[in-house]
Amino acid sequence: MLTVDYDRLGVAAGDRLLDLGAGGGRHAFEASRRGARVVALDADAAELKDVGGTFAAMGATDVGAVNGDALALPFPDASFDRVIAAEVREHIPEDRTAMGELVRVLRPGGTIAVTVPRWFPELVNWALSDEYHNVPGGHIRIYRHSTLVGRLRDAGLRYRGTGFAHGLHSPYWWLKCAVGVRNNDHPLVKAYHRLLVWDIEKAPVATRLPEAILGPVIGKSVVVYAEKPLDGCAEKAA
Repeated sequence: MLTVDYDRLGVAAGDRLLDLGAGGGRHAFEASRRGARVVALDADAAELKDVGGTFAAMGATDVGAVNGDALALPFPDASFDRVIAAEVREHIPEDRTAMGELVRVLRPGGTIAVTVPRWFPELVNWALSDEYHNVPGGHIRIYRHSTLVGRLRDAGLRYRGTGFAHGLHSPYWWLKCAVGVRNNDHPLVKAYHRLLVWDIEKAPVATRLPEAILGPVIGKSVVVYAEKPLDGCAEKAA
């Protein structure tokens, strides 16, 4: 289940790509499949162990798993052509510092995709359930689109566009928050989860149209695409 559009990001064979907060490696795997040289970085060593094992089983060689801190990335300046930071910033108190690190390791002319939970669907989740976000390592802020774009510009990036993803997932999480985030045995939750698994594994026509309609309206994730200017000058906020 990908959130980022790799064509909009400009991923090509041979690109050096950083997947920050790689988690289970979903974005790293797709980048590797497209021929990129991938570094999957996460603060959770257990997650990375699984990612490394999967890459090894795939026979992928141009990949690496690194346990690291988003506030002090262990890479030289301008190390990467592309950067993905998917569903990470809402967990980090010092998000401006983390953004500065991503800009530092991105080469001039390189591109970045930053995804966060979308403002309105996330606001509904917070209103329905404290347990959804008020946990160790949970979400500590809700971004408005304008705020996220502004912070990317402040960090020295040039805004290139916005996308939305996972329209079918927002109602699922509203349901989970309404009945109890940990109540996975609720019949409606179980039924909706089966639908999502079917959608992810089979991508049937029956779910493609609703996803296409709901994504721009209530998509759970917003994706902002930006680039690091060759001249070092970001555009001014509108």
